[in-house]
This record gives sequence, structure tokens and C-alpha cells, in this order.
Amino acid sequence: AQQAGAPVRPVLGSVGDEALLTRLFAEEAVDVVFHAAAHKHVPLVEANVLEGVRNNVFGTEVLVAAAVSAGVAHFVLISSDKAVRPKSVMGATKRWAELIVRHYGSRADGRERRFCSVRFGNVLGSNGSVVPLFREQIAAGGPVTLTDTRMTRYFMSLHEAAELIVEAGALSQGGDIFLLEMGEPVRIADLAENMIRLAGLSLRSADNPAGDIAILETGARPGEKLTEELFFDPANAERTEHSKILRSPPAARPTDDLPEALAALRHALDRGDETEVRRVLQKSVGLDLVDD
Repeated sequence: AQQAGAPVRPVLGSVGDEALLTRLFAEEAVDVVFHAAAHKHVPLVEANVLEGVRNNVFGTEVLVAAAVSAGVAHFVLISSDKAVRPKSVMGATKRWAELIVRHYGSRADGRERRFCSVRFGNVLGSNGSVVPLFREQIAAGGPVTLTDTRMTRYFMSLHEAAELIVEAGALSQGGDIFLLEMGEPVRIADLAENMIRLAGLSLRSADNPAGDIAILETGARPGEKLTEELFFDPANAERTEHSKILRSPPAARPTDDLPEALAALRHALDRGDETEVRRVLQKSVGLDLVDD
């Protein structure tokens, strides 16, 4: 970035620190925000519900409110396919983050405000991606571990994801949720087998007991789904001028009740009531996140 004429200033802090964000936006005269600060590890957030909500939901609210106060014109939330019909707490918090951005972005106050969310699947090689994990396991002689051989995920390259995020932000009209076209989902077991073969090794299995690397199925982790979706209703997704960027229908989810829901969620969070936090999350996304 420095070589491209864009100096970088690292600032260490929390996305939920309102005073820091207010000061930073004022000092730097920020025009565009790309919000990717989230706890995204599904089982870890499942085991740390309160912190997941504090960071992913209320961190987003603090950041969006600070951006509005500072007159930021463009705000892009990096969302996830896990926000669609979420089974996990992490997915539910990302859905809440989408609704927060839509709520603020769709309310005009006489100033240009193009706030949007961009929803996509896994980025190959990113932090926490299965690709680096599989590579390490193969280099160590295996086994390659996966939770369920039936599991599928959407994948996209880092370069393509970054490019489409920027382009989606430019298409925003305020309060949009954009969906990136990611092609067909990939079976994780097929990915593991291909990586073993690309490393010049063979798959050890019942049919080939002398193979080099075995695949070990460990069982689905808390909050994991076998398949992910990018759309609540694919038939109603709107095409944009970019062939790989779709827009969720504007009226797909009204947000008039969001401030009241956020207040209820904050009340439960402040009391440290994990069960109530789960229930409030569930109520606003219409899914069962509470253990019976």
C-alpha cells in the first residue's frame, strides 16, 4: 500500500471503543470504512456467546454509529453465508450486523450515506481457512481431518473477494445487502483428496491401505451446518450491472424494530444471561439457537 501511494497508519484498539473511533474518524477524515472486525470461528463463538455478541453485534453498532456521526459516506460490512438461516451464534451475530448496517444505511438525513453489507463464503488461504490447515496436516504426514465427508462450502480467491467487495461498495444505494456469486459449492472431502494428490501423495483408504495420507472424519462441531447458503430467497435476488454481484430485495427484512431488539439484547448481555442472549438472538432471526 505504501508503494501504491497510500500510507498505512496502524491503530490498535477495539471496534467497540466509541471514543477511539470518534477520535480516529475526526483525525483521519475517513471517507470509506470496510468493517471486517468479527469473531468468526463458529465453535469458539458458540462456547463464548457473550463475547461473540459484544464484539460482532455491538461492535458493529458502535462502529456504524460513529461512522454516521462523522459523516462517513461509504461503509461496507464484510458478512458471511453463515448469516443465512443461521444455526450458529456466530451466524446469527453476522445477521444482526447486516440488519444494523441496513437500518442505518436506509435512513436518509440529507447526506450521502451508502452503507451496505457484502455476503460471501470462504476465502481460500485466509486465516482459519481449511486450505492452510490441510496443507499443514499433509506436510506432517496426516491424517487430514474434516468434520463430515458430506460437508460442502463456497470458496473464492482472496484477490477476487477483495475486488468484488470494493465493487459492491461502489454499487450501494444505501442499506443494501449484496451477495457474491461464488459458483457451485465444493465438497470438503473432495478438496482434501485433491490437495493430497496435488502434493504428489496418495490417499490411504479401505481400497488403498498402503496410501500415504488418510482422511479422518471427526464429526460436526457445535453450530456447524452441512451446507451453507448465500440467499434467503434466490428467486428474488436482483441482478446488478456486475455479473458476479447480486442484491437482496430492499424489503426483504424491515428494521423498524431493531432499536428495541438491540436494547433487549444489551440488557441480557449486561446481566451476563447467556440463555436470554440466545433467545433474543433467536427471536430476531427466527431460528432456534437455544439448547432445549
